[in-house]
Amino acid sequence: MRTAPTILHLDMDAFFASVEQASKPSLRGKAVVVGGLGPRGVVATASYEARVFGVHSAMPMGQARRLAPNAAYLVPRFRLYKSISERVMELLRALSPLVEPLSLDEAFVDLEAGGVAWDEPSARLAGVKLRADIRAVTGLTGSVGLAASKMLAKIASEEAKPDGLVVIEPGTERAMLGPMPVRTLPGVGPATGDHLRRAGITTVEEIVEAGEDELVRLLGKAHGHGLYAMALARDDRPVVAERETKSVSVEDTYDVDIHDRTRVGLEVQRLAERCVRRLRGAGLSGRTIVLKVRRYDFSTLTRSETLRGPTDDPAVIREAAARLLDSVDTTGGVRLLGVGVSGLADYTQEDLFAQAAGERAVAQGTVEEHALTAAEEQPSLAERRWPAGHDVRHAEFGHGWVQGSGLGRVTVRFETPDSEPGRVRTFRVDDPDLEAADPLPLVLRGPDGGGDVPVAESQAVSSVPASLPKSWSGSGGGAATSRP
Repeated sequence: MRTAPTILHLDMDAFFASVEQASKPSLRGKAVVVGGLGPRGVVATASYEARVFGVHSAMPMGQARRLAPNAAYLVPRFRLYKSISERVMELLRALSPLVEPLSLDEAFVDLEAGGVAWDEPSARLAGVKLRADIRAVTGLTGSVGLAASKMLAKIASEEAKPDGLVVIEPGTERAMLGPMPVRTLPGVGPATGDHLRRAGITTVEEIVEAGEDELVRLLGKAHGHGLYAMALARDDRPVVAERETKSVSVEDTYDVDIHDRTRVGLEVQRLAERCVRRLRGAGLSGRTIVLKVRRYDFSTLTRSETLRGPTDDPAVIREAAARLLDSVDTTGGVRLLGVGVSGLADYTQEDLFAQAAGERAVAQGTVEEHALTAAEEQPSLAERRWPAGHDVRHAEFGHGWVQGSGLGRVTVRFETPDSEPGRVRTFRVDDPDLEAADPLPLVLRGPDGGGDVPVAESQAVSSVPASLPKSWSGSGGGAATSRP
């Protein structure tokens, strides 16, 4: 195990909600909740202002609305989030060839492998510069943890939130971990936590005191050995630059159960098309087609079919998904559908066309179905949907975003990331002067490609949080005290 704190963990602060606040001046400093807004929607991210009311990720949206009825509730803009994430990951890869993304807003970096850090001062300098660069390029904040292992770096970034930096110095790990709850350790979820609590084990130090044999007895050999090692701050996992993609899938949850069998079939076909687009976007193909169906009673069925070779052909994948649907009883209604492809490869097998009902028929059917889908996806003016939070442009008033819609009306606030909070106006949903628009950049790009937002980044070390030993050190900080 390395002795210098050269493993960095970056976690962007309340990422989706922070993007929305940065792009919408009227929401800055306000409670913002991003997620599915239907009756079965869940919270994807809540701003720190919303967390004060108890709103958190994965919470049912209905519960969030009861806790924070005056918050702004927005539909995610995943394409925008992904584009900003790519900018952040570029900054990380400039530090080291060993970058391990965990999600759009979170990653490990091996600073030593990049030659930018070899001890505590150089690692801290790299972390401070990274946070400043992220703010300059994206206008957003991220929290950084630095330690000698991945587990400790992630714990440090949690303690650094929001908008801070914490370094765990070698030799202080056991003293830092000891008083922390067992749920702090990776792999200890609610079930394992409850099991340990019933055995009288609630802190990391109590895990060490119980001993390895007792943990094996309680949790089994693999989990017991692993948990005991982590309690002793032992974690030799390397930062892995590339994670092998095992499957590509898409799914939709419906606000109202679907009972019509024809509608279910059409939804499966559309999901297959979306899955193919994602598959091709990743430059992959696959051999196994998977259908997921969650029925009205929450029972979930999975069916799969393995082809003779990998494919990314939409006709083949649609037909396989349709065959799988034939084997599923949807009587009573369907609340979720998903289509996936696994057994991935980076090539296709051309003779898979033979698996379709006939090459010419398939080709003709594909053309006709694409035309039908395109027609269905181009709604009339009166049928247009206006998702809350999404960008629009009006011929007279310019760029804005949807605050809400209903009863044939859509309310828009006209403002941009670099403007003052804007005015609100209401239009008919079929107003010909109103159209969907692309998001505006959060940070204007200068001629040299850099951001032009001034960075007020303090280099000073703040006082150590009260919950941490004095051997810890952190820098930066925000006004909010909640942690994600």
